[in-house]
Amino acid sequence: MVTAREIMTPDAECVGVNDTITQAAEKLRDLGVGSMPFCGEDNRLKGMLTDRDIVIGCIAAGKDPNAMTAGEFGNEKPVTIGADDSIDEAIATMKEHKVRRLPVIDGHDLGNFQVG
Repeated sequence: MVTAREIMTPDAECVGVNDTITQAAEKLRDLGVGSMPFCGEDNRLKGMLTDRDIVIGCIAAGKDPNAMTAGEFGNEKPVTIGADDSIDEAIATMKEHKVRRLPVIDGHDLGNFQVG
């Protein structure tokens, strides 16, 4: 059985919950990714932030990306999977919740599993 741990992106970086949308967008750009988890001051996962969130929830809504924070997108508990869960379970979870990116939790460490 192949596990999420075997194919996840290890040491996924987080956007800070208090980082501005501008800072978050710069991290996305610098890493060449379209989404990142965001974590609280306790380094625990609080949610996922996507480039779509930034465009629709901030820019198109007429909000100031220098005043809005990543944490303002954390209204729902993020969908996650354990590092030792099977790939089949990861894919089923992604289908069930209609997500393309799935944070992988290994104790308190964070990885990332992505489809597409």
